[in-house]
Amino acid sequence: MMFLEFFVWISVVIALVFAGYLAWTLKKKPEGNEKMREISGIIHKGALTYLNKQYKILSVFVVVMAIILLVLINKETAASFVLGAVFSALTGNIGMRIATRSNAKTTEGCRKSLNEGLRIAFSSGTVMGMSVVGLGLLGVAFLYIVFGDPQIIYGFGFGASSIALFARVGGGIFTKAADVGADLVGKVEKGIPEDDPRNPAVIADNVGDNVGDIAGMGADLFESYVNSIIAAMALGVIFSSFQGAILPLALAGLGIVASVIGTFLVRTNEKTQVKGAISAFNRGIYASSAIMFVFSYFIIIYAGAQIGVWYATVAGLVAGVVIGLATEYYTSKDKRPAQSIAEASQTGAGTTIIIGLAVGMKSTLIPVLAVGASILIAYQFAGMYGIAIAAVGMLSTLGITLATDTYGPVADNSAGIAEMAGLHGEVRERAENLDAVGNTTAAMGKGFAIASAALTALALFVTYAQTFGLENMSLTNPFVVTGLFLGALLPFLFSSFAMASVGKTAYKIVNEVRRQFKDNGIMSGKKKPDYTRCIEISTQASLREMIVPGSLAIIAPLATGLLLGPAALGGLLAGATATGFLLAVMMANAGGAWDNAKKFIEDGNFGGKGSDTHKAAVVGDTVGDPFKDTAGPSMNILIKLMSIVALLFAPLLF
Repeated sequence: MMFLEFFVWISVVIALVFAGYLAWTLKKKPEGNEKMREISGIIHKGALTYLNKQYKILSVFVVVMAIILLVLINKETAASFVLGAVFSALTGNIGMRIATRSNAKTTEGCRKSLNEGLRIAFSSGTVMGMSVVGLGLLGVAFLYIVFGDPQIIYGFGFGASSIALFARVGGGIFTKAADVGADLVGKVEKGIPEDDPRNPAVIADNVGDNVGDIAGMGADLFESYVNSIIAAMALGVIFSSFQGAILPLALAGLGIVASVIGTFLVRTNEKTQVKGAISAFNRGIYASSAIMFVFSYFIIIYAGAQIGVWYATVAGLVAGVVIGLATEYYTSKDKRPAQSIAEASQTGAGTTIIIGLAVGMKSTLIPVLAVGASILIAYQFAGMYGIAIAAVGMLSTLGITLATDTYGPVADNSAGIAEMAGLHGEVRERAENLDAVGNTTAAMGKGFAIASAALTALALFVTYAQTFGLENMSLTNPFVVTGLFLGALLPFLFSSFAMASVGKTAYKIVNEVRRQFKDNGIMSGKKKPDYTRCIEISTQASLREMIVPGSLAIIAPLATGLLLGPAALGGLLAGATATGFLLAVMMANAGGAWDNAKKFIEDGNFGGKGSDTHKAAVVGDTVGDPFKDTAGPSMNILIKLMSIVALLFAPLLF
């Protein structure tokens, strides 16, 4: 087994060195003219200000929780928790710093060619992707070498999940409140373009893209990645006769190598534009998946496992690709679902919302079938361990899939900078094309993250059931059924808190933007808006509003276990996993489809920009924004965090 352990460490080095190399090359890229640099600097400063304030609040939580773990469990778990929290925050911080320094560089790259702009934005996303997988694998492997017990590493997963949930919810509230406020007043009431520099909320909107979809998403997928590995390691100790705890680490390492190779295939040209850019991303992902498909067989056989474990790995890998393609279909502006929403917008905002909800609900079918099939195949060939390995297989190429996801906000910022800096013609068109691609890749990333969460949560649930002898929970047990209903309730309750928080914060932004627009000097362009005030409103409100939904994931399983017992807690985890998965997919895909329906109209269809159809589509997009960027993607963290909390604290309750 020495080779596999050596391979894991080599993979960690490859990921972190590659991330460092890309960051170094990006630093040398030009940032454009003075106006572009000024706008980029404001976005960078606003994002860092928010993140620093958020970390101050979260540091208090980390210290308090570490003390609780130290007193109630042991010092090893407390240390693992702190390391997980620090690494989770670090990945988001690294990604956001690179992204906010790459947005103007992407715009400047579009002066040269579409491919140059794409490569800069994608490289910044790759820094995030490689940082996540490199630090994630480093943390889990290091703790396993030090302690030799996957049970202790649950603390690492708990730390990562806790930070991720607060980061995702807080960042989501910030970005969508600013986005909704900017759109409702700027687009609908004033009829000005999306990134018009006269809009006081436009910079807050661009800052939000980074704190929500870069820092938040980075922490989100970091915890998905490490928890899938930890769950597989724990079940490997229980079920496998070979070194099942090392194999998930080795498969994750292979995924890093495959992802690095895949990044070199992401290229496009001027003629293909949007479709060509999406094909470029798919080419990189497919190549990485193919490498994983072939070479994972040799890793698994070398580890002494049966071929059934390889079938389980492939089942997860294929399910991830299928879900990505399904998400692309339901959210792309070139496909029928998003276009049907655009068509419905001709009769007003009401039909826009109705058809959008219908598209989101229908889009749950393929992800459920894909995940269900992967579960059955994995269990059939490799038992409970196979289910956990399927989750590792699905997330193995996270290095490149996360890169395509975090590419989106950089491209969005780039298009905004092009508009605000007065760049038009070919440069503006290229930036807009990259932004349109980013909407689809971001939706694909969210769908991928949610699907992997379902498999990981199931693996954690199996571990919980094994730990407390609940392998056969009966639906005739009233405690199980009660827990099931409580668990099914939680995603809806959580989403309610998150959506309401966006609405309340957006209300403040709308009023502030309206107040500033009363000054005629802003609309005429003679006076500059107060961008800072909108950033401050979003920052203060989001940090305050993230506390309640973030705390729910920790309090609910503890209260259920304490009051109703282990069977009810098991039912709660099962109910939350099922409804959380479906609700998350529906919200993410409906939101992405609403967004791209608006983009489709802005391309000149059904009346184009400024028409009544366009205004109806903007209203639909404002509903979809908190769906896809706040409540929806937070579901995957919610269901895993509750399972981790159950595994850590249940021994104290029963």
